[in-house]
Amino acid sequence: MQNSQSSSKRFLDIIGELQLLIKEKGIQYGDKLPSERHLAEHLQVGRSAVREALRSMELLGLIETRRGEGTYLSDFKKHQLVEVLSSFIMQQSRSVQDVTETRMIHERAAIITVTEDEELRALPVWHGMQTKLREADSVFLREDLIRETIVATENRLSLKIWFLLKQYSGVAFDVAIMEYDEVETVSALLDEMMAGNTEQAINSYTQWMNRVEVERGEIE
Repeated sequence: MQNSQSSSKRFLDIIGELQLLIKEKGIQYGDKLPSERHLAEHLQVGRSAVREALRSMELLGLIETRRGEGTYLSDFKKHQLVEVLSSFIMQQSRSVQDVTETRMIHERAAIITVTEDEELRALPVWHGMQTKLREADSVFLREDLIRETIVATENRLSLKIWFLLKQYSGVAFDVAIMEYDEVETVSALLDEMMAGNTEQAINSYTQWMNRVEVERGEIE
């Protein structure tokens, strides 16, 4: 299993080096960034790592990809959250725990919002997830459930904050849900959400996250 803590550090390193490169080359808001291949060579990392970092920056609104044209720098002044969180995470001794707790606040809030809204809990996406969980040849990632739950609330700010916190918390969200007990826990979470049972849904979510946190502790 990939070491998620190392992945988080790599993400931080690449973001930091990209920011330095932007300053060194005098790239201004609206200017085009170097190609993915050039960035990988300059930073001496794999193209897949650069691609993930760029994807993260785009979702946070730091850069903009224009189909057929390339990637352009957005206005950092509109996205001070990234700089604030980066500084906090690098300087605070218990920052990982703080980030994890803050991330989970957003996750619980999204679950509660969906569970208590009749229209949201009736969305077909939840049944689709249940189907994917049970299909042997389907790949259903941990990230899929949390991301789609926040997306359903239409809270774009919460989604951007969550995405950033996810990168720093060291949790392996890019892992497929395959083991029997995890499948059962996530399935119960979906059932309770669709049934409108808030307390039971949060209990299933807490059980799931306890498992994920134990797993993170074992690989650090």
